[in-house]
Amino acid sequence: MKSLICLGILLLVAACREKEMLPASSPGTARSLAQGEVVGFLAKNGAQVWRGLPFAASTAGENRWRGPRPAPEWQGVREALHFAERCSQLTNQSDEDEGLEAGLIIGSEDCLAVDIYSPADAQGKALPVMVWIHGGGNVWGRSSAYDGSRLAENEKVVVVATQYRLGPLGWFSHPSLRESATTPEDAAASFATLDLIAALKWVRGNIGVFGGATDNVTVFGESAGGHNVAALLASPLAEGLFHRAIIQSGSFDSTSLAAAQGFEGTLANTSMEVAKRLGVSKAEELRAVPLAELFAAYEQGSGFLDVPRVIEDGVVLPARPLREAFASTETFHTVPIMVGTNRDEMKLFYAGNPELIKKALGFLPVPHDQEFYDALTGYISRLWRIRAVDQPAAMMARAGHHAVYAYRFDWDDGGRLLSMDFKTLFGAAHGFEIPFVFNRFQYLGDADRFLFQDRTASERENLSRAMGGYWASFARDGLPSSPAGPPWPTYSEKGASFLRFDTDSDGGIEVAQGADTLEALVVDLKGDPRLDKVQRCRIIREMGEWMFTRPIYETVRAAVECR
Repeated sequence: MKSLICLGILLLVAACREKEMLPASSPGTARSLAQGEVVGFLAKNGAQVWRGLPFAASTAGENRWRGPRPAPEWQGVREALHFAERCSQLTNQSDEDEGLEAGLIIGSEDCLAVDIYSPADAQGKALPVMVWIHGGGNVWGRSSAYDGSRLAENEKVVVVATQYRLGPLGWFSHPSLRESATTPEDAAASFATLDLIAALKWVRGNIGVFGGATDNVTVFGESAGGHNVAALLASPLAEGLFHRAIIQSGSFDSTSLAAAQGFEGTLANTSMEVAKRLGVSKAEELRAVPLAELFAAYEQGSGFLDVPRVIEDGVVLPARPLREAFASTETFHTVPIMVGTNRDEMKLFYAGNPELIKKALGFLPVPHDQEFYDALTGYISRLWRIRAVDQPAAMMARAGHHAVYAYRFDWDDGGRLLSMDFKTLFGAAHGFEIPFVFNRFQYLGDADRFLFQDRTASERENLSRAMGGYWASFARDGLPSSPAGPPWPTYSEKGASFLRFDTDSDGGIEVAQGADTLEALVVDLKGDPRLDKVQRCRIIREMGEWMFTRPIYETVRAAVECR
């Protein structure tokens, strides 16, 4: 059943979607682009929609592992009613909703396209533009999972959802590819970041006809999408292409070029190792490898390809750790930045772990030990916030960049399905803020009626509209505000102010203060009465798997006296 399949997801996008009829084109959506004439359709709320508009050429064949080439032109009027094919990827449990078993290669190398959602009365205006970058570990996902029509119409912004190369096609570095480069960008390794830069250039050249302002563009993304926003902030090639940035549950980590290639470190699936498994060494041979063979050359982890990503290639990103860029205003784009996490990020990733979860009645996931489940997911969720919010925000503040706004999303008022309690199983899990930002409570398919119950509808709607207001006002002028909530103070190293988002019955939207630190986390972990030594050490090991660098891991392990 669809709800149970979706409960096992390991990374979130709103993947559970109902089948829909192909919409009819609307003459009022006719637009003229440099590529040709196009017509879209009207969403149910009146928003104008155009799907699958290519911003670059196919990346197959000779274009594989090269910088994106110019978008193709077309003859006649293009009906932008279909989504573009998703970028080539390996299926996982989340795709079973579509009747696709895990482990299949789906999608296309001809996938670089955007979907546009514009208010009904946008034509002739210059509205804020919000470019959404989907998540999925940078190995999975698609733009079609996100419907921006309500955000666009509610807040009078133009929403653009973009696709980009994934997995080994988006992140790959091999000496022969650099040697065969015909442009500076061809010598890159972070090809997915180049795709996002190409999408932003397309937006700058075309968004005006859709009612968007070319000089007021916000990039926002969740999870891997947020990670990619951080990369864009540090990429010299993205200068001037956007004017605000929102990082939702993202990351500031990166992979060195030498580690991605296999010349240092212990990463799995380095480019040199993959090429060796394939038995090829020349650029033309690599580009000719069938997708099935390429994907098969990678070891999989938890159903996802294990791929070095966000690579410090010296082309798209400087040849230094991404995190270090935010220590100086000379090395990142000092636009207004919003950054935040969800209180219970990690519950999404552990809700399907058989070591922690039993199946009541044979199919309902329930934690074996709720206290340990809460402790494990709680500490790693805190670590995520430290690494993705408090540390980088403090770095930017010390560097003199103060237009930084932090948040934490706390909504956890999911309902029950027999013995399965969404509140304790998921809480405020990874990605749960997305339905609130997009004002579309479609998330777990059939299980949505239990997660988003009627009893919470009014409060959810109020919180959603408030969050949409903050996001859109930030896009409008860099100052997030909403009549439904308090003024949002900037983060400062001293005050560490952030906005906590929740419904009125759980404290509402309020300003909170105080940075979390690794030192405080270690003190709490050592003294946590819920845990014995074995459990503490397991939490440390799990932290190391997720977000610790080796030196930090060794320091924390020693502090908690784990061997």
